[in-house]
Amino acid sequence: MPDLRARMARGEMLAGTFVKTPAVEMVEVLARSGLDFLCLDAEHAPFDRARLDSCLAVARALDFPILVRVPSSLPQDILQALDAGATGVVVPHVADAATAAAVAKAARFGRGGRGFAGSTRWAGFATRSMSEILAQSERETIVIAQIEDVEAVEAAAAIAATPGIDALFLGPADLSVAYGHANQTSDDLMRAVETVGRAAQEHGKTYVTFTPDVAKAAEWQAHGFTMFFVGSEHAWMLQGARAVAQGIHDLDAGA
Repeated sequence: MPDLRARMARGEMLAGTFVKTPAVEMVEVLARSGLDFLCLDAEHAPFDRARLDSCLAVARALDFPILVRVPSSLPQDILQALDAGATGVVVPHVADAATAAAVAKAARFGRGGRGFAGSTRWAGFATRSMSEILAQSERETIVIAQIEDVEAVEAAAAIAATPGIDALFLGPADLSVAYGHANQTSDDLMRAVETVGRAAQEHGKTYVTFTPDVAKAAEWQAHGFTMFFVGSEHAWMLQGARAVAQGIHDLDAGA
């Protein structure tokens, strides 16, 4: 499995996307695209446990890094995603240090933490020793805290300082709505970008965000972001289909 966690820590520029379609074929295709990672969106898309499991099985078989945005910070949601083969989890609404600590504990082995099972896909279906599995978790498992609430911005430094949190994911749309805006250009949002960015930098955590396209990623790179979730396969399919439709319609106009 390519070492996504180490690449994040080195500050490499990383590109991925959300996968909204719960189909193994989507994972197979996108894994060949040159992206650095994918993220199955189990918060906002119709991934039941069986389809999540199938998509993660394909990603593991292809040796491709795959994250899951879990539907909540509940330990069982985190455990199921990781046991099924996820490289890491993106956890929504991590609004304070206590939630960050609970999320980090749920994703990692130790007292009160992730339940150990050597018979899962992630662990190799009972073919590997306990020491190998624990070492894999130390090396591989990624925990990304989504900063998408006003309270989370205010607690950003404490969240970033939490052991076991690898990255802060600033959600520009959710934060804009939380601040009472209907756009993503407000001064409130840009202050949040700077506040969370300082926290990530001071505590050595990867700074992550969502952008609709590469142009926006280039613009926001100056704020310290090094990991970008760019659009989704839904957005890309629509962009491609619209371009083709417009091109064919233009042929008629030029006839």
